[in-house]
Amino acid sequence: MQTSGIDVSKYQGKIDWAAVKASGKAAFAIIRAGYGRAIKQIDPFFADNYKGCKAVGMPVGAYWYSYATDTESARNEAKTCLEAIRDKQFEYPVWFDQEYEPRIKALTDQQRTDIVKAFCETLEAAGYYTGLYCSRDWLTNYLLSGQLKAYDVWVAAYGSDPGKVPLPYGMWQYSSKGRVPGISGNVDLDIAYKDYPAIIKGAHLNGF
Repeated sequence: MQTSGIDVSKYQGKIDWAAVKASGKAAFAIIRAGYGRAIKQIDPFFADNYKGCKAVGMPVGAYWYSYATDTESARNEAKTCLEAIRDKQFEYPVWFDQEYEPRIKALTDQQRTDIVKAFCETLEAAGYYTGLYCSRDWLTNYLLSGQLKAYDVWVAAYGSDPGKVPLPYGMWQYSSKGRVPGISGNVDLDIAYKDYPAIIKGAHLNGF
């Protein structure tokens, strides 16, 4: 199966979710919950985007952008993420977003990999279906992918083909320049290859 979706954050501004749903161009949305380890760093549009998706019956997931440079800070970020998403239900995973922050790039592959595991383990222990969002390059050259087989991967690789990805992936982000009715400006476009709503609801995760 393949399901088309989008991912959004404050950078998309106010979204007309009814128009998004009616367009048929996105069957799900992954929304940024926040970043870092302070609760004040919840995405300012997180609550509105969550409510908007739920109001129109759009299945939703979330992601947390990381600045963690060790396992302790990763667990602290995970706890903040859990506070942000508390009392909400997500049909799609809650993803850990690790990118090219200079202090993260300066770490070793093992340190970066341990950070991913620390965050994901904390979310899993709290009853959430989680996984890693990163670029194909990051997964290939900055992480020890063999140690991350237990987690789902949402891989970013722009173009018509994801190319060679070192781990199986459940979602592919293939463009950052999509256009969807209800959203002004560009939006990231994704494909999901798993029936996440059925998996997550069936396992009573993510608030279900």
